[in-house]
Amino acid sequence: MDDFDKGQAGETASVFTSVPIEITVSVGRARPLVRDLLQLTNGSVLTLDKRLEDPVELYVGDRLIAIGALEVIEGDEQGRLAVRVTEVADLQTPA
Repeated sequence: MDDFDKGQAGETASVFTSVPIEITVSVGRARPLVRDLLQLTNGSVLTLDKRLEDPVELYVGDRLIAIGALEVIEGDEQGRLAVRVTEVADLQTPA
């Protein structure tokens, strides 16, 4: 790649840094029987395979990007959930 191509690639990369992405936080999984799923109503409780204090997984698409812990925000946004990142995956390795 010559100097012009490198400069152009850098400019393109910097444009993408301002593009928002969606991160999915996985707090657990449930494996109900189909008959139980068909009986769900408002107010039903679906038990997950994790406890409140267990780590959660952060994904972009199907790619695991980090591990974290759920927290409740205090102050102006009181009651909202947040994730404190405790471990970042190696994002340089191809998925």
